[in-house]
Amino acid sequence: MAVEADFSRDSDSAERMENFDLRFLPGNLTKQCCSLIESYHEVHGYVCLPDILWKSRLGPFIEKHDELRQFLKKASTTRSAKKANDGFVRIATTILSLEILASSFAGWGAIYPAAAEFARAILKQNASGPHMPLMEFYLYPPKYLSSAALATLVPPPTRSRESDLYRASNPELADAKRALNYLKTLQQTPDGRSSHAVAASSA
Repeated sequence: MAVEADFSRDSDSAERMENFDLRFLPGNLTKQCCSLIESYHEVHGYVCLPDILWKSRLGPFIEKHDELRQFLKKASTTRSAKKANDGFVRIATTILSLEILASSFAGWGAIYPAAAEFARAILKQNASGPHMPLMEFYLYPPKYLSSAALATLVPPPTRSRESDLYRASNPELADAKRALNYLKTLQQTPDGRSSHAVAASSA
């Protein structure tokens, strides 16, 4: 939370928003976004990932940011397929995490309000349009991903109070309510139990 607070104080700086430190993104969110992206590409291959980023018109945003540009350079020039895949996944993970924070998908913005405000400022300055392209690709509709993969985006159980408060409020984006209702469905396993309950019983 200390990192989050440090970045929120600099949110008015255009230079800071162009080259934001990736550490401001909550680690548990980036880990879950990475898992979601890898789950998709383990089934459908990684070769399409660069095209997804470029067709989403994210190229200028990536190239303006020092770390993302370095990830892109290494992923594009390495002879190792694994290193290339890892680089493109890191880029996609960063952008998807920004979109989820900025849109308060599943209540993440309520859990990390300063980080969410900063993410919105970053996307407002750098986005080529009003859409959240990676959320739209990976989450709407969930054509190819299992409910178990998507359920990883549920906030940690220890943050349930903040998520409940978010659900009682008005979402900031028009499709956020739809996202929450969808994610609530995903938390149910085929036998009707919640994913948290299943995890607890199998531990």
